[in-house]
Amino acid sequence: MNQTRLFLIFAWLMVATLLWMEWNKEQAAPAPATSSQLAQPAMPDSGIPGAPHAAAVPGAVGTTGNQEVPGVPQMRTAPAELPAAATESAGAVQVRTDVLSVTLNGGAILQADLLRYPSTADDDSPPVRLFSQDPADFFVAQSGWVRQGAPAPSHLSGFELDRSATQSGTAFTLADGADEVVVPFVWHGPDGVSIHRTYTFRRGAYVVDVRDQVVNQGTSPWQGFAYRQLARVPRALESSAPMSPEKYSFQGGAWFTAADKYQKRKYADFVDDGPLDKASTGGWIAFLQHHFFGAWIPAANEEGTFSLATSNDAGATRYVVRDMGNGVNVAPGTSAVSEARLWVGPKLVNQIQAQGVPGLERAVDFSRFAPMAALAGWLFWVLQWLHGVLGNWGWSIVGLVVLLKAVMFPLSAAQYKSMAKMRKFQPRMAQLKERYGDDKQKLQQAMMELYKKEKINPVGGCLPLLLQMPVFLALYWMLSESVELRHAPWILWIQDLTARDPFFVLPVINIALMWATQKLNPMTGVDPMQQKMMQFMPLVFGVMFAFFPAGLVLYWVTNAGLGLIQQWWMIKKYSEPTPAKA
Repeated sequence: MNQTRLFLIFAWLMVATLLWMEWNKEQAAPAPATSSQLAQPAMPDSGIPGAPHAAAVPGAVGTTGNQEVPGVPQMRTAPAELPAAATESAGAVQVRTDVLSVTLNGGAILQADLLRYPSTADDDSPPVRLFSQDPADFFVAQSGWVRQGAPAPSHLSGFELDRSATQSGTAFTLADGADEVVVPFVWHGPDGVSIHRTYTFRRGAYVVDVRDQVVNQGTSPWQGFAYRQLARVPRALESSAPMSPEKYSFQGGAWFTAADKYQKRKYADFVDDGPLDKASTGGWIAFLQHHFFGAWIPAANEEGTFSLATSNDAGATRYVVRDMGNGVNVAPGTSAVSEARLWVGPKLVNQIQAQGVPGLERAVDFSRFAPMAALAGWLFWVLQWLHGVLGNWGWSIVGLVVLLKAVMFPLSAAQYKSMAKMRKFQPRMAQLKERYGDDKQKLQQAMMELYKKEKINPVGGCLPLLLQMPVFLALYWMLSESVELRHAPWILWIQDLTARDPFFVLPVINIALMWATQKLNPMTGVDPMQQKMMQFMPLVFGVMFAFFPAGLVLYWVTNAGLGLIQQWWMIKKYSEPTPAKA
């Protein structure tokens, strides 16, 4: 296989990939929920022998499936939903750390700004608001308790700021020199039971510890079921660029269980793919978006059931991913604890891995295919190491190309050696073509005999170029998803490696390098139509790369530049002397 056909195959693969990505984007548009899809919920069984079935979570309308429990009446209706404006904002407090600015009450985190991540690259840009009460961008983390026929604090009402445990009023700020700030809430029940909830925020961390301690000072056993859920309206994608990474980044719900590992579901598939009723010990649930996510992470030993739900509020479909606990029994004079962590922030690989939660690293959605995700993760690890040495993500990409070129040098050397030999024998190939004319079968036979006699491997250039395809795609997803590179500058005009080159300098350089590479490649024996197509390939790739992230084009330009130098050197080394005429 000659270099011309390799370029054509690569171009075809690129076009096929882009078409697949575009089709995938069209399928991702959330479909409005119909009234038949918004059936009233029934919550999972408690999992405790002899325990009553858990009551429905307040305010959670439209669970996508029911679970029947033998011998236990199944609850078919949910309590009326309380108006969110009158309940969720009640008793709200403000919390500010070095990385987060949060508004919360006892049952929900209502708003969260990521102080170190501006919304845009502008100097005066406000921070990214991940959790929001805006109806068009609604996204909250909620948690509470339910009981069968008895009061319990929910995410809508019940918890109050515990004045006996704090003197901070309604504003909590991480003090200079302090490592954490704790926000206490409490609920007092009518039967001598109280639930003490504490939110713990730590310096530099995007994970919040949420701890519930149930204290039974009454005379009867108490049983309750903790639930945690994320509710949101799918965000509108702001970028209008044809190849904006945000358009192809996964948007939807995700979860991880020990049995089924990492799973995810787009908003459009919440109902169509059927109900979710997944028992889990530990694990996690999340809503993912480009660069950021929110996730509930139950304690590793806590058992529960993951489910999905949809509801319609003021014409907007809200999506819910929920963890319903199996329940706790608290005898008189004793207490019990239910703990979880809430991630609210960017997809920072190091901090995510530091949580020690199985599968949480898949929240950085490098690819739906595990091998490709693993390759992208490895590339990011190398890139991050280079950044630690060079201090610039752009030069780190250049360094990554140099390392990859070094690793694949034996294969590349074989490729360029084969191409140089083919160039050396161009006159003899031209003679064969002139001799056999339009008899393609004899021409091919004669050329194969020439390859065999002169020890030319016509497919010697295949493997290195084909290996570039998975590396290229893995790097695309890695650069697109890595929040570490968001708004990261390189030099001069490149101030955001995850956005396109604003002046198209890199795509133009890429066109020039591809054209120069073509001039070094032997075209003897190539069909005239293929030759014409090859002449347009630099322009086609240049236009295509004009909309790719600048970091990806930088990778390709560096790779093409080093390849051109290596190919020129190999041609100079192997092209002479000119062989004798046949």
